[in-house]
Amino acid sequence: MKYETIHNLTLPKIGFGTWTIGGKTSPNPTIDPASMAALRSALETGYTHFDTAEYYADGHAEELIGHAVREANTNREKLFITTKVSPEHLNYDDVFRSCENSLRRLNMEYIDLYLIHWPRAGMKLEESFHALNKLVRDGKVKHLGVSNFNLKLLKQSQALSETLLITDQIPYSLPDHSYVKNGVLEYCQQNDILVTAYSPVKFRSMRVNKILNQIANAHSATPFQIALAWLVIQPRVITIPTSFNPVHIKENFASTEIPLTADEIHQLGNAWNKGDDSKK
Repeated sequence: MKYETIHNLTLPKIGFGTWTIGGKTSPNPTIDPASMAALRSALETGYTHFDTAEYYADGHAEELIGHAVREANTNREKLFITTKVSPEHLNYDDVFRSCENSLRRLNMEYIDLYLIHWPRAGMKLEESFHALNKLVRDGKVKHLGVSNFNLKLLKQSQALSETLLITDQIPYSLPDHSYVKNGVLEYCQQNDILVTAYSPVKFRSMRVNKILNQIANAHSATPFQIALAWLVIQPRVITIPTSFNPVHIKENFASTEIPLTADEIHQLGNAWNKGDDSKK
């Protein structure tokens, strides 16, 4: 596994995302066995960064992570847990309530990284960060970040945060360069902010893209692994793929070790220039 280090904080290039673990927008107990099996597989494989949110399965994903960690008797200090406050909970008192609820569901004493999940029209960022900063001062949260924030909102958040912002979590993949075009990626790379790429391998043309498949074959790897390798070879970029398949969980984890050449990186970066999948 390769790592990124910023502000004396070291994070693995690939973490484990938990969207659909335990359900989507509401809990789905029928998939709890599969969800727990996926979390167990991730812990056994060596994942230490787990990304979740109060929105995921209406908090049930957080509960399952807590169960899996306790079941595995994993040392909490060796894990890095990211969760997020939903946009409807950004008022001062609601931020505290959301954080306490997440801590309760996780059954943990602190959150390593707490993000604003989405910006909301009319939100009062100053009020939100007033609460978030207090959570850091109180030791409930170690680090702060944002998600889906454009450059203007990211800079506003930097100014309001009493501690250095760790990340802007954004959609970023081979076909989706929207946050490259709006300047967020370059700004983060130049200002020691991690880009956490979500939905890194969810695009329809992956299996049929000729260049991607050629490069995968050259490295005896899967197209999914090459797509992840292309992301994490970039400075200040980490990613959080999700899978229920133990084979894929291990393959994703190993993607950082694929030695892409400069020419392959260039080919991959230009393989979707026509935009055939950028909107999907």
